[in-house]
Amino acid sequence: MKVYTKTGDKGTTALFGGTRVPKYHIRIESYGTVDELNSYIGLIRDQEMSQIYKEQLIHIQDKLFTVGAILATDPEKAVLKSGKERLNISLISEDDIAFLENAIDEMENTLPQMTHFVLPGGHTTVSYCHIARCVCRRAERLATHLNDIEPTDAMVLKYLNRLSDYLFVLARKLTLDLKAEEVKWIPEKH
Repeated sequence: MKVYTKTGDKGTTALFGGTRVPKYHIRIESYGTVDELNSYIGLIRDQEMSQIYKEQLIHIQDKLFTVGAILATDPEKAVLKSGKERLNISLISEDDIAFLENAIDEMENTLPQMTHFVLPGGHTTVSYCHIARCVCRRAERLATHLNDIEPTDAMVLKYLNRLSDYLFVLARKLTLDLKAEEVKWIPEKH
């Protein structure tokens, strides 16, 4: 299989199912941002950290490919009128959400209580987590916008929401593990 197909040379791309849409279509923006997020998570995973977080991040990257596949599928071509699935794509489940929630709970059990917002930074690895969190929030906003136009799997929206929480807590946990300074945001009084 060749990397280049030349089918997108005129500014369109194919969704799963064959429907062609402009490359600026909100569906393309949605799964393209998920792809960007997946790349940032790979960058986080390449940093020095506990193996458990590396394994969690690999699991998350796998699920982000599933999210991308769901978003890249034309909803009209995904299911036949009989309700039977036409395209064989995986789905995001409550177990996938629980995986993130359990990981968040485990990390939070070791963290000091948060009393203020924190400024992103303190260590390169922590900063990568915050960048990924911001990209995740953008992916969530785009997927929500898509959902307003065309139906989107509600579990995708839930997964992206919970994933941004996971990335925030991971940033805090890595701040602690790396002995970096967590700087509280305290608004200036005038």
